[in-house]
Amino acid sequence: MRQAVLNLEESMIRQVANAGMGRADVLRFWFGESDEVTPAFIRDAAVASLQQGETFYAHNLGLPELREAIARYATGLRCAGAVPINADRIAVTSGGVNALMLAVQMLVEAGDEVVAVTPVWPNLTAQPAIMGAQVKCVSLKPVAGEWQLDMAELLAAITPGTRLLIVNAPNNPTGWTLSRVEQEAILAHCRQTGTWILADEVYERLYYEPTPNGCAPSFLDIAAPEDRLVVVHSFSKSFLMTGWRLGWLVMPPSMTPHMGKLVEFNTSCAPVFVQRAGLVAIERTADVTPRVVAHLKTCCDTLVPLLQAVPGVQVAPAKGGMYAFFRLEDQARFGDSLETAKRLVVEAGLGLAPGNAFMINPGPEAQGWLRWCFASQDLARLAQGVRRLDRWLGL
Repeated sequence: MRQAVLNLEESMIRQVANAGMGRADVLRFWFGESDEVTPAFIRDAAVASLQQGETFYAHNLGLPELREAIARYATGLRCAGAVPINADRIAVTSGGVNALMLAVQMLVEAGDEVVAVTPVWPNLTAQPAIMGAQVKCVSLKPVAGEWQLDMAELLAAITPGTRLLIVNAPNNPTGWTLSRVEQEAILAHCRQTGTWILADEVYERLYYEPTPNGCAPSFLDIAAPEDRLVVVHSFSKSFLMTGWRLGWLVMPPSMTPHMGKLVEFNTSCAPVFVQRAGLVAIERTADVTPRVVAHLKTCCDTLVPLLQAVPGVQVAPAKGGMYAFFRLEDQARFGDSLETAKRLVVEAGLGLAPGNAFMINPGPEAQGWLRWCFASQDLARLAQGVRRLDRWLGL
């Protein structure tokens, strides 16, 4: 077996979840998904497709009508002056994870240098490592519970020898989001160094700051079609479709035919009935996404003040995403986030994700962090969870 695969670490989030398996009393906030099912009209579209016998292969890049719909949707989210996105830049994928892996397979060879902004969902740093790349991390810095980017440090880390920059904003787990000024500086610098940018923007719509287009700043607002930029999106979060495994890529048009070849050798295509569901979701965005975003903001506004009132907890509101990333200040007791998360499951019936799952070689300032997915239909569950945490910390 390849050493790069043998070196992969077991999912810390899964380790915590395994500790709570079979326990009905555990409040589960460890995974990054809502507990609300996919809207009925989306499910009905998949059922109708199956009933019509659409059980065969589709085009590697996705159904033409879905690619066109995604292009219209993505263009509609852009700011004034942005270049329209055409369907020849779109590839439909079997989930956002698949989209990320396809992009890394397309761009990274063994020995390449990859820079990643962390903390970040561990798949984003594991994927280039699987390809044999050398992954160098630039960490956001926590300031009074809020994570901030040292732009000078990031730009210094990206050199002509850097093949790929990976950045996730809005960020899982911190909620940190790139500003337009920061995006412009990164894009200009990467143009000079010849570095590709892989932008994971799956939380673009889950953004709580006021903007004209109702979403977070995107590299697609400022980039030219042939810039060395690949943007990843997913139906999972803003359309409540985590289990459907459907996503898409936006890339330079010259790359798209070659991406079709990679899709062929990975999955052949996304299932047609799943794509039909995605098509209806895109066409009826107004019937699902604004409601989801409004509810998630209410969840955030409910959870964060409750956490801030707990002695020994340090947290700032997330600008985007669906997580509260908070720190337990007593490092003597809670420095190892994985062990703390396991204890919380067993001793408090509270399931959270350990913060060190999202970091590579974290420094002392990164210890003691936990991620709480606040995407809960029942706000009372969030309050109940905080009470359990408060009692446990007081023991």
